[in-house]
Amino acid sequence: MRTTIEMTDEQRAKLLHLAARRGVKGFSAIVQEALDQYLKSTEGKEAEVQAALAVRGSLKGKEAERLAETSRRLREAWR
Repeated sequence: MRTTIEMTDEQRAKLLHLAARRGVKGFSAIVQEALDQYLKSTEGKEAEVQAALAVRGSLKGKEAERLAETSRRLREAWR
């Protein structure tokens, strides 16, 4: 299927450069590959979000507080 997309001159130049390195004319295959990778990555994230939402509310008060505190400390140590 054909479609029209908006891209910057820089994006077009990079795609053409990548296509030339691969020895192909045009960049349709590269755009298809990128779309496949993006769609695959969003499918996994949706499953992760649904799994997280499924356990929502399953922790008791003290467990939830302990998890929140541990998460806070880990975030602070990570910075």
